[in-house]
Amino acid sequence: MTQPDSETLILQQMATTATGQPVTDCQPLAASGSHRRYYRLTLQDHTTLIGAFNDDIAENIAFFTYTHFFEQKGLPVPHLVAIHDDNQHYLQSDLGNTTLYDFLGKNREGRSLSPEVKSYYEQVVRALPAFQLCGKEDLDFSVAYPRHAFDRQSMQWDLNYFKYYFLKLANIPFNEQKLEDDYQALMDYLLTADSDYFLYRDFQSRNIMVQDGKVFFIDYQGGRKGALQYDIASLLYDAKADLPEEFRMQLLDIYMDALSEKISLDRNAFVSYFHGFVLIRILQAMGAYGYRGYFERKNHFLQSVPYAVRNLEQLLYKMQLPIEIPELTSALRALIASDLVKPYHPSQVLTVVVQSFSFKKGVPQDPSGNGGGFVFDCRALPNPGREKQFAHNTGRDECVIQYLEKYQTVADFKHHVNAIVDAAVDNYLERRFNHLMVSFGCTGGQHRSVYFAEQLAQHLQKTYPDINIKLQHTEHPA
Repeated sequence: MTQPDSETLILQQMATTATGQPVTDCQPLAASGSHRRYYRLTLQDHTTLIGAFNDDIAENIAFFTYTHFFEQKGLPVPHLVAIHDDNQHYLQSDLGNTTLYDFLGKNREGRSLSPEVKSYYEQVVRALPAFQLCGKEDLDFSVAYPRHAFDRQSMQWDLNYFKYYFLKLANIPFNEQKLEDDYQALMDYLLTADSDYFLYRDFQSRNIMVQDGKVFFIDYQGGRKGALQYDIASLLYDAKADLPEEFRMQLLDIYMDALSEKISLDRNAFVSYFHGFVLIRILQAMGAYGYRGYFERKNHFLQSVPYAVRNLEQLLYKMQLPIEIPELTSALRALIASDLVKPYHPSQVLTVVVQSFSFKKGVPQDPSGNGGGFVFDCRALPNPGREKQFAHNTGRDECVIQYLEKYQTVADFKHHVNAIVDAAVDNYLERRFNHLMVSFGCTGGQHRSVYFAEQLAQHLQKTYPDINIKLQHTEHPA
């Protein structure tokens, strides 16, 4: 895999070639549930672009193909500015930092939503049919990733995801053969729905950006052929968005009105299938929460579980399907009755203090009283402090960074440090420890130590988005 340093270099070169302007700043963006990495590039005229790296070329080609098609249809998606020949690096327009989920969180009081939130959601559900009907046009599904349709195989993957990564990890009792029989019955039913449409696949509030009163759509690279009901179910039963049930039904009516303007629609039949797709979507999401939370130990995914369980409870109360799924229903009722419905609060949040210091002033003390941690001595590495042109710079400045990164010894040192600290963080998370201190020292505490503290802090933030990073420079805080 391409290393982050070369990632940013390639993206900056692409931005300069595409715009004719140098890049004055390049900042990593917070990691998401995917393995893609994003950066915000600032150009000389202060405009910005989003740079992305993803080594899954098939996924990227799906995103590129869909984006070009949607743009041609005038749909609100990011503009692709440039694609590298390797199909792993690309640039797109910057749609800002505010997702619909972010806006929702800042504009609600408990179950009460602001008029602005409701207006954005209404925009979204009115826009959705235009995306879905692209499936009946000339959209190239041969690039769909990882499958061309939300077919039986896709459904089986999702249902097993829920079984193995949620039910089993949460110790919910069930008879496996009877559960598999119910899975087959549910899939047989859902596969009778008309599925000749574009299915966005992950149509939820974090994949919708809001900017200047308008909504824009991102992260549709998993799109494929499928039924209309799946995407509207994904949006309305997005767990942590926690929309009031009355508002969900209002949005469903608005969506069906918008859809009826484009195609003939049997509302009763639509709603019957809708409940089935709500069910399979919630199960898929809970499988993801289990995998990311119980298995990968990412706490913020576990915080979604109580909301998803409450959605299941509401769904089971009103769901009427023309099939019998007794074992699945029994497992879900056991899940609803479990402690998983309670709000999740991690008992310990790990804080990693990363700092630079000067050996002339002595090694920093650990104020937590825990002791331990790491002190890395950078004095054996090439020293920018010996170069007059760097006298007033620190390890945060690009000129010093470029100087240090010319040396293989610096890259090797960073690689070994990351591996050692990652092993400690993994162990601390497993044991529910809440404090780790990592210090980098050099002669003056200005160049090498500052550089490595900054680099480690960025690495940890990408790798462990749920931990707290406290970065401090003892000698050069600016």
